[in-house]
Amino acid sequence: MSRLVILHTNDLHNRLIKREERAARLVEVVQRERADSPVLLLDAGDAVGSGNLTFNPSGEPILDRMSEIGYHAMTVGNREFHFTEAGFRTTLNRARFPVLCANIRARGDAVLPVQSHLILETSAGRVGIFGVTVPMITERMLSQHISAYVFDNPISKGCELAEQLRPQVDLLIALTHIGLARDIELAKNAQSIDLIIGGHSHSVLEQPLREGSVVIVQAGCHARYLGRVEVELGNPVRIEGRLIPLVAE
Repeated sequence: MSRLVILHTNDLHNRLIKREERAARLVEVVQRERADSPVLLLDAGDAVGSGNLTFNPSGEPILDRMSEIGYHAMTVGNREFHFTEAGFRTTLNRARFPVLCANIRARGDAVLPVQSHLILETSAGRVGIFGVTVPMITERMLSQHISAYVFDNPISKGCELAEQLRPQVDLLIALTHIGLARDIELAKNAQSIDLIIGGHSHSVLEQPLREGSVVIVQAGCHARYLGRVEVELGNPVRIEGRLIPLVAE
């Protein structure tokens, strides 16, 4: 079997900038883990602190910080979304890693500054990662008329991506920002997913939840915890997880 460690955060809400001691502790853990094993570092959305009606015209410094630490990918949270093309692109422009969201579509000539998924080649095997997020603007809302983007149902889109990617990878991860209840719904409907790394509900899961063969994890909020998942790739895939506190007890 091949071993892979996945470290994950969610709902940081800019705390890697506002709380330097938490950022320093995260870096310390990441560096230690990288010395022993292949490591993926992922975030499940709402890393930034801004809202959806305004945006920082100079971009978001936390995405610089996450790039420097070495994040491999994040999914769009509701905080990262903006209904204008300029706002959405500017909010994400300092991320030097892929930002994922499969259930969003551009309208007209707007450019979509995210991708649906990626496949990473690691020493442990091929890892597929796709992102879905809570729908902010749908075709049923009046606000769709002023938005450059609309969202599809994250569960149906997640099921579609899982079916598409499963034959191509050794490990399939859904990086979601839809809340724990909908993560469980996704797991029930897409048992081909190995691991759901979630956000949005700020759930502190000290141990992973298991829905059939799917493992669900989430690491609270505000950089209080770093999630650690250890995967043994084989047949079957074996997954264990826990939380590492980033604040002094």
